[in-house]
Amino acid sequence: MDTEIKTGRSVAIYWDFENIHAALVEAKNGDGAYSKQDNRFKPQEPLVDVQAVVELAASFGPVAINRAYCNWQFFGRYRDALLQSAVELIQLFPPGGGAKNGADIKLCLDATEDIGRFGHLGTIIIVGGDSDFMPVAQKIKAAGLTLVGIGTRKNTNKHWAKSCHEFRFYDTLVEPEPAPAPAQDQAPEKEAPPSPADPVADLLRRAVRLLAEAKGESWVHKASIWPMMKRLDSTIDLKSHGFEGFSEMLKAKESIVEVKKGETDHMVRLK
Repeated sequence: MDTEIKTGRSVAIYWDFENIHAALVEAKNGDGAYSKQDNRFKPQEPLVDVQAVVELAASFGPVAINRAYCNWQFFGRYRDALLQSAVELIQLFPPGGGAKNGADIKLCLDATEDIGRFGHLGTIIIVGGDSDFMPVAQKIKAAGLTLVGIGTRKNTNKHWAKSCHEFRFYDTLVEPEPAPAPAQDQAPEKEAPPSPADPVADLLRRAVRLLAEAKGESWVHKASIWPMMKRLDSTIDLKSHGFEGFSEMLKAKESIVEVKKGETDHMVRLK
């Protein structure tokens, strides 16, 4: 990642939620599948991976603003995902039967106001693919902040994507990693019974992976991992999982990560 991350600065996420949802509906059901009136104005199937986007945002710093704009009367099935990711919902009713809800305009006005009011913001993330975001992109960059865009590959305006310091395609963000192929000279083994869930190990993996992606290197500073884990799950308590502290937990998870000495700090990477 070429973008310089400003240490200690907060992150603001602004979602044009209907925009990203509509793009995924059309990717699944074909062009024009969402824009038909009978499809837009009915309860929507949850398709957006809210957690994946919020986790990416957390790799840039603590999330201070997480605001999504939409006509929420048809998006009730997203309730749990939105609550778990602490998304603030902004309700926008369309002014007419077939009209847009104006989310992009309200989003741009709020983002412009927030960057003037809050000096702690360092990174602005806009989720949506419209060219309408280009004017606010100029304001954000003029304020000395880092701008990151997120949108689907097919429905994102190329000029908007290029106006960001960094643009991440949603399609790549949620793509599952391919499972490693078994070695050909290895005899097939019996499938092991599923092991009980280990929330600490899962959180450790996610934190190291996101930090590595943000840095563009596999090795990350040990000191950055625990703050990242807390940003991903503020309820994590190592003592309740049998660990006195982070170093003890890291040592116990040596099957997941390897540690080496760095110049100023220990370095960690996923195995």
